[in-house]
Amino acid sequence: MATYLNVYLSYLPHYIMKLIEFNKRHRTAFCAALIACAGLITSCHNTIGADKDTSNDLTLPAIKIDTTTALITKDYMGSIEGKINVELRPQVEGILQEIYVDEGDYVKAGQSLFKIDASAYNEMYNNALANENVERAKLKNAKLEIDRLKPLIDNEVIAPVQLEKAKSDYEVAKANLAKASAAVGSAQINVDFTVIKAPVSGYIGRIPKRVGNLVSKSDKEPLTYLSDVSEVFVYFAMSESDFLHFSKAQNSENDSLALPTSLGKLLPEASLILADGIEYQEKGKIDAISGQINKSTGAISLRASFPNSEDLMRSGNTGTIKIQETRKNVILIPQEITTNIQDKTFVHLLSEENKVILREIKINGVADKNFIVSDGLDRNDVVIKTGFNKLSEGMRVIPQL
Repeated sequence: MATYLNVYLSYLPHYIMKLIEFNKRHRTAFCAALIACAGLITSCHNTIGADKDTSNDLTLPAIKIDTTTALITKDYMGSIEGKINVELRPQVEGILQEIYVDEGDYVKAGQSLFKIDASAYNEMYNNALANENVERAKLKNAKLEIDRLKPLIDNEVIAPVQLEKAKSDYEVAKANLAKASAAVGSAQINVDFTVIKAPVSGYIGRIPKRVGNLVSKSDKEPLTYLSDVSEVFVYFAMSESDFLHFSKAQNSENDSLALPTSLGKLLPEASLILADGIEYQEKGKIDAISGQINKSTGAISLRASFPNSEDLMRSGNTGTIKIQETRKNVILIPQEITTNIQDKTFVHLLSEENKVILREIKINGVADKNFIVSDGLDRNDVVIKTGFNKLSEGMRVIPQL
């Protein structure tokens, strides 16, 4: 129809001039005909324009906004330590005589690990034992003296004061024997210290000393480390803001009278990603929180415990702690339906007349591949998903929900 109209309009001036020259007497009729033609042309243009507007309305996929529950995963770098980490240090000084284990060996509690030359300590023990025997003999003599004096006192042969002195000597001898026995015990302890045994079951660490080295309890580094890794602790740092978020969520959970909150809840269960990027199959729990925030970093230390039934982890390993947080009644939108302009985030919103509005939104977190929207969108809003290069402000779009 548009083609025929254009052809008609191109020849219309020529026909009009011919009509003027042909009959100037019918001017009134000509004007009426001209007005009728103009009305017809206008009507045709309006019809074509209306058809054109309808044909230009795009049909694009869109989503209707609603509230839902978001599951957020937070990552924290952590260091892994065994449940028990023991420094093995000598309690006596001497030459390292024997090393019964090798680095990395698994040992049981009470197993012998190192032996220090005990010659000097054995002699000290023997000397203390001899002194104990001497004091025991003295005690026996003191007892005999009392037994000898008693009949004499009964028969009034000697004064009673002599018996009292004998009893006093007996008590001194008894105390000296106790002192000598304690010296024997101390010497025996030193002898026992020459054999260093495992206080707990675990894995032997690096052994810097070798047989023949002089060792003492004042050494800067221990003989080795012993780690019980049947269970491991993962220590990690959380920012102050995350910790406050965590604390408020926990308080809301523990308070039965607390009102519903959008602060969220950090689940006590934690996941661990090992250094090879693979998630550890067993879950752990956050079981300890430091009492202070580090002033220099603004972070607080937390501890998560994990079972280590397969002995995959050792003290000194690193990993990434993943903690899941749930937030209820939040608005989620896919990240790909947003547009970034000068550090601001926008979406293409449809008005009630299905006209495009470029709306700025505020982001308050990420859940998987979705943004959590805190401001800018409401329930039942309609947002266009694709075709942004075809859109302009105020353009009409037919949403495909």
